[in-house]
Amino acid sequence: MKESIVVHGIEKIIGPLLFLSHTEHVGYDELVVIETPDGTTKNGKVLEVNKDYTIVEVFENTSRLSLKGTNVKFLGSSYKLGVSTEMLGRIFSGSGKPRDNIPPPIVEEYFDINGSPINPVKREYPKDFIQTGISAIDCLFSIVRGQKLPIFSGFGLPHNKIVGQIINQATIRDSEEMVIIFGAMGVSQDEVYFFKKVFEESGVYQRVVMFLNLANDPPMERLLTPRIALTLAEYLAFKEGMHVLVLLSDMSSYAEALREVSSSKGEIPSRKGYPGYLYTDFASIYERAGRIKGVKGSITQIPILSMPNDDITHPIPDLTGYITEGQIVLDRELHNKGIYPPIKVLDSLSRLMKDGIGEGKTREDHPDLSSQLYASYSKSKSIEELALIIGQQELSKLDQTYLEFGNKFINRFIKQDWKEDRPIEKTLDLAWEILSTLPKSELNRINEKIIDKYYMFL
Repeated sequence: MKESIVVHGIEKIIGPLLFLSHTEHVGYDELVVIETPDGTTKNGKVLEVNKDYTIVEVFENTSRLSLKGTNVKFLGSSYKLGVSTEMLGRIFSGSGKPRDNIPPPIVEEYFDINGSPINPVKREYPKDFIQTGISAIDCLFSIVRGQKLPIFSGFGLPHNKIVGQIINQATIRDSEEMVIIFGAMGVSQDEVYFFKKVFEESGVYQRVVMFLNLANDPPMERLLTPRIALTLAEYLAFKEGMHVLVLLSDMSSYAEALREVSSSKGEIPSRKGYPGYLYTDFASIYERAGRIKGVKGSITQIPILSMPNDDITHPIPDLTGYITEGQIVLDRELHNKGIYPPIKVLDSLSRLMKDGIGEGKTREDHPDLSSQLYASYSKSKSIEELALIIGQQELSKLDQTYLEFGNKFINRFIKQDWKEDRPIEKTLDLAWEILSTLPKSELNRINEKIIDKYYMFL
């Protein structure tokens, strides 16, 4: 390991960034310790090295720093997280420091928080159905082990309740329990209290690790939080052979912190003021989900993001959708009607669900049934719009049957209590019960043998 380099004094301070005169023998992403004039220390990393400046990003705020009297010590290595299985059941800060008043766990290994890209040749195709107990997700947008499937929410929508429910109920059928890693960025104390209470009451605390960056914590720490959470996930999955589910909330807070850094560097902004490399940066996080051939463990990732003004074309959800394998979109209209979970069915999809459902994985009727539900609900929404124009009394008998189906679909299938854990068999039976509202002749997406087996069954 090379000898540490110390620079005395700073050229200028802009936001979370320190600009030093060009420094020899330092590298990108190198960890630094900043010694303030009053003797306290702050941590940071090298963000950029060019012929004019060496730019250091400070993880904490830059108060108490002055141009003279501040020393910057370059440590010669990148940020590494000490990992171990003893971290299960613990709460840490967004930078990986204990936050539960318990001594730090014994470290088994140190991992670079930027991770190691999975060799594409060694990637295993995602498979194995993950049951969440939420009917809309399990039947229509099934999550598969090794997948990355985000939740697109809006401010004030109950994504936290959905996250809590998934953490409590997520299981891989006929397999061991999943380990949950929750990385929270910019959350309030009320949200932290909610999650702690949910985990304690449900008894899942010992298989959950929480990395919390609170709303009053330094914004720059939010850039570390998802990478630190995924670093522990990679250790538990690929070294210890565990199945890990990583939930990251809220990626919009992460993007705001990234925009702040970009603005401080004076970079030319792209859409909505975000840096042009937002897509690449997101990909460096989302692509850390997956499975490796010959390795038992896996990482499944569910990022949660808030869409400003519920705009799905905003750069954050738009770019996320290009990287991930689908999305689950929450609907404000359903939420205002008291429907939980308020999932907007026609805007949601899971591109890999076909590989994790069906005979030998869930039940043989699952693929056809989910396709038929989606198609029938889409038709009911079209008829609902027609009824607004010509009046419901002018609709045919079949059209009115579709309206009845749509009402049952929302109020009996989508709607459920947030503590209700529905097994996939119960979900599929409920779907058949609702589809029985329609005549057999309308079930044109289901194999006749499956219709004969399940349609009259109820």
